[in-house]
Amino acid sequence: MLLDEIVNVSQIEDMNLECKARLNREDTEGWLKTIAGFSNAEGGVLFVGVEDKSNKLIGFNRKDADSERNFFNNQVNEHIFPRPQIRISFIQYENRKTELFIIRIDVFESAIKPVILKIKGIPAIYMRREGFTNGATYEEIINMSIKSHNTQFDILDSDIKYSRADFSKLISFHKEHNPEYELTDKALRSMGFFTGDKILKNGAYLFSDNYDGTKTEVQCSVFSGFNKGSERVVTVNRFKGNITDSIDFMMQFIKQRMNHSFIKHSDSRENIDSYPERALFEGIINAVAHRDYFLDGTQIQVDMFRDRLEISSPGSFYQGDKLGKTYELSNIISKRRNDLVCAVLVKCNVMEAAGTGFDKIIQEYSGADQNHKPYIFSSSDHFTLVLPDLTYLDGIRDDSLPSIEFVPFSNGSNHDEKILAFCYKNAKRASEIASFIGVSDSSYFRRNILENLVSQGYLQMEKLSGVSYYKTNRENVRLS
Repeated sequence: MLLDEIVNVSQIEDMNLECKARLNREDTEGWLKTIAGFSNAEGGVLFVGVEDKSNKLIGFNRKDADSERNFFNNQVNEHIFPRPQIRISFIQYENRKTELFIIRIDVFESAIKPVILKIKGIPAIYMRREGFTNGATYEEIINMSIKSHNTQFDILDSDIKYSRADFSKLISFHKEHNPEYELTDKALRSMGFFTGDKILKNGAYLFSDNYDGTKTEVQCSVFSGFNKGSERVVTVNRFKGNITDSIDFMMQFIKQRMNHSFIKHSDSRENIDSYPERALFEGIINAVAHRDYFLDGTQIQVDMFRDRLEISSPGSFYQGDKLGKTYELSNIISKRRNDLVCAVLVKCNVMEAAGTGFDKIIQEYSGADQNHKPYIFSSSDHFTLVLPDLTYLDGIRDDSLPSIEFVPFSNGSNHDEKILAFCYKNAKRASEIASFIGVSDSSYFRRNILENLVSQGYLQMEKLSGVSYYKTNRENVRLS
């Protein structure tokens, strides 16, 4: 028997059709690159159990067909990133009164490109063209990246059906933080939690009771001193599960291990926690909401030191300012990387409908001195919120500032050395500098301190989009 006797293949173009008698166990790259090539192009169909070129049906019995499907899924999950959208179906037929099956694998064009095949740790990008799969050209890779630049992981379709029974933890989480209202299916559907066919979105699946994948991994650590490199690790706990459980895990880990103290007044005493609970909760919600869920092999990192707590989330601020280190949390503007995840958290009343929630953190630390002010730093692959420990009286030890030397000059200020060290690695706005040294961002500060440093040749000023940035002139200021 031939394939066209049981399947209408005349409507499938040759470039989008491939047949394999069996999935080669010795050379998985040979057929995995076809899957990756389909997903980087316009999609395609792979028939397994069909002889190549002749289209003769080879077929499987029921048990072997199921085994072949499982092998396929395992290899795709292990070697192709991100996993393409795939639909697998069995086609039954009879040959001499024996029940047999072939496997039809529909591979859809990926919304996220390029799709990468990694064999023995070596990544490669393939493209399907005119019936053949070959390595993608430089121009094709650039075009794929441009087309998928604004695609979000959480709003893509999964291959899992929605069932309300699978979301009891989300419903309880919503009830805990929003007791007056029920989280209805209608509300979930309106925010795009699932499609009209009740197929869950990727972001929705992360809230499922049964989710145990790697996208939500968390690692929490306690260090005995002030840094990771030279201090003893006291505790390391890891977790993976649904989003609401991961939020609870991080909160409980920190609350069980943070310090408690009190300030004695004349007629009372005030209890103080290391980290205000409201600020702590906002920081954790922010890390979950803005995490880059495309980054496999990463985790939210919670690190507790003697003087501070660091909450790091994979991915830089999404389409926001490129930050180094800033105390100006209220001025941070970042577009949402995960619209659906954020919408669910907003519906649960744990996240503001607009903004990052950093204003609440600032409010909780409003009475703290400069050494106990929270700040954020961001790089190309992560961003970190730092909450000072309010029970550690000396405040955060700033070991990140370089030690510098420069020739003293007339009319200098007591802040000059600290400003030049602060601006040595990265350019800073005037308001950031003022916040860092603990003065107001006044015209006096700009004229008599910053402009004086510029005129003396120790600071360089450059305007970007109408905003002045200051960076230390390394020709006149050296590392000591």
